[in-house]
Amino acid sequence: MNHPSIIHLDMDAFFPAVEVLDNPELRGKPVIVGGSRERGVVSSASYEARRFGVHSAQPIATAVRLCPNAIFLRGRMHRYREVSEQIFEIFTRFTPLVEPLSIDEAFLDVTGSERLLGDPVEIARAVKAMVLGEIGLTASAGVASSKFIAKIASDMDKPDGLTVVPFECVRSFLDPLPMEKMWGVGKVTRKALARLNIHSFKDLRCFDPDFLQRKFGKNGVRMHQLSMGMDERAVVPEHETKSVGNERTFMQDITAPGDAKKALLALAIQVGRRMRRKKMTGKTVSLKVKYHDFKQITRAKNLAKPTDDGLEIYRVACDLLQKTEVGKRPVRLLGISLSQLCFDDAAGQLSLFNDDQSVQKRKKLNMALDSIADKHGGKSIRPAALLIDEENSG
Repeated sequence: MNHPSIIHLDMDAFFPAVEVLDNPELRGKPVIVGGSRERGVVSSASYEARRFGVHSAQPIATAVRLCPNAIFLRGRMHRYREVSEQIFEIFTRFTPLVEPLSIDEAFLDVTGSERLLGDPVEIARAVKAMVLGEIGLTASAGVASSKFIAKIASDMDKPDGLTVVPFECVRSFLDPLPMEKMWGVGKVTRKALARLNIHSFKDLRCFDPDFLQRKFGKNGVRMHQLSMGMDERAVVPEHETKSVGNERTFMQDITAPGDAKKALLALAIQVGRRMRRKKMTGKTVSLKVKYHDFKQITRAKNLAKPTDDGLEIYRVACDLLQKTEVGKRPVRLLGISLSQLCFDDAAGQLSLFNDDQSVQKRKKLNMALDSIADKHGGKSIRPAALLIDEENSG
């Protein structure tokens, strides 16, 4: 019998990790993201802060007492959503069956991807490597035959962990676990179970299921099934994509417009390739610039026609660049995104009635380059630079 292949991916200390990504000077320091010191609570804490006993949902005042030297930051949800969109886009490269649990975790059903991409463990490693390589953040993964076990597994070896639970090892994996590991079971229920001398998954598994049903109703049956690893819930995809973008944070601030244009070229090519992979086009090009002092601006332009062409995206981004202070102020981050998306019904097809030969030539070239990139990786080719040189010299 074939069993599903489910991966649960959970970003490591996501909010603080994004803050460190944007400000490398915070690396290695205890960072706590949350509300005000007077009445706020901890949203997330870096692993350096967790060593002092700081955890999410804890009052900020308590966190201050536990870790007085921590760096306390107010959350930037708009920024976390931006990074989250980039992460989830990577997830969808491996399977369309991606079910978000929150802004920083998701289930991936890769059962149908194994023939093309390898076994689920290889896929989990590839996803983790891509998130780290393209975004700069680590994720922990759990690989199992069900959502329930995969989620528990992803939390076993944080940060940057990978825990695999083969189907035949489910019982030996679950039995020793304390009831605190059974997500979805609250404190009140755990106390009631403790009064029955049920402290571990094995205790629950060996308990009389009829008694559990009488005591806890449907929840008792469900808990007993979960203690045996029985979870047949499917991975259910969710929302539609509203924008597609890429951005880059520089290790050193850039000051020359030429360097900014080189970075925009690479970003535009990536965005175009992602759009074509999704068989979508976009009508609004947005340029994001973050200066050295962390001030962030956005400039946008609507196109006459939707596009998925990286070179066209690049040209618009360069026009928008002239409406910024790049070249006058040091820049730490640049980003490009496309919005007002629509599905391209003619994706991958060449029009028989379009007289613009340059457009047709570009479509052919993009199709060829995408094929090469899919086989050898996105960094194996640098097509746009060659195109620009040719057009500038023509």
